[in-house]
Amino acid sequence: MLRMTVSRLTSTSPSAATLSTPFSWWSVSYQTPFMKSMNNPRRFPLFFCSDSNPISTIDSTQESSSKQGNLKSGLYLVGTPIGNLEDITLRALRVLKSADVILAEDTRHSGKLLQHYSIKTPLLSYHKFNEAQREQSILKRLIDGEIIALISDAGTPGISDPGSELAKLCVEANISVIPIPGPCAFVAALSASGLSTEEFSFVGFLPKNASARRERLMVSANEAATQIFYVPPHKLSQFLEESSDIFGDLRRCVMAREITKMHEEFWRGTLGEAKSAFFDRQPKGEITFLIEGKPFCEDETPSEAQLESELGALISNGHSLSSAVKLVAAGSSMKRKTIYSLALRKFGKQHDGLNDVD
Repeated sequence: MLRMTVSRLTSTSPSAATLSTPFSWWSVSYQTPFMKSMNNPRRFPLFFCSDSNPISTIDSTQESSSKQGNLKSGLYLVGTPIGNLEDITLRALRVLKSADVILAEDTRHSGKLLQHYSIKTPLLSYHKFNEAQREQSILKRLIDGEIIALISDAGTPGISDPGSELAKLCVEANISVIPIPGPCAFVAALSASGLSTEEFSFVGFLPKNASARRERLMVSANEAATQIFYVPPHKLSQFLEESSDIFGDLRRCVMAREITKMHEEFWRGTLGEAKSAFFDRQPKGEITFLIEGKPFCEDETPSEAQLESELGALISNGHSLSSAVKLVAAGSSMKRKTIYSLALRKFGKQHDGLNDVD
């Protein structure tokens, strides 16, 4: 009978101290009954590797002798933790260690992440206020064959964060753009929301302009897919007031706050309940807000009062009668001519002739 014992070589082992390979080395002893009696076990090194050749995050001495390793030149979009520093992949760490430079929104913020993982790659600030000035110099470095990693303060670059424009420029210049998947707040929130994940629309941050914001909410309110928004905490009350007015108080929703962090919170209920719950309480931290899609059975004809309210709100925000009618008709089963007739009767815009209506 053959018996084997596997144990990892420690840093105090003479043979371990001379290893320069990035592979993990282990000592394997095996004995047969005869050899056991001779007390003469055989030992040999065993190593494991993979095509991606990851660098261990535990043993900092096992780094590739080549700075770039197996990575090709290009722009690497690296997902980083949205809260918990453990939420980062081995591949992401390898790319960040191997890159010639790391583009970061806030170098001080990202510096903490790099310090935590003993990554000494130079940082260069890249954010919405300087991305236009940085783009050409970054493209030149990429054309010269450098490896450039792009990270945001949290999550996946280019998703409501800087990066999408640089990625477009690289694609146009035939420069490789390589995604390194990682955390994303809206995906994490959706997966744990309890709402439908079969189809969803990621809206992100709403426009600052009240009229544009209302228009976007009206479009979302009439979609069957789950709607996902990023909401600054100081604007939560405004968001709930406007969305409940357009979606209705009975639409189910989920507020996901501080995902993966110490004070992570998932609040579930209806928009009406949310408006009451957060009327005098302003949560802190990053908020991802999800609203269920419009039920397929919801095809009731809106009342004249509802139509008048929607039309009046749009017109008061600067829309022409024709434009207001188009927006309201898009979310209603009623014919546009019927809505236009109501608009003429209520608001007296006789100059917008009916020939504008299909």
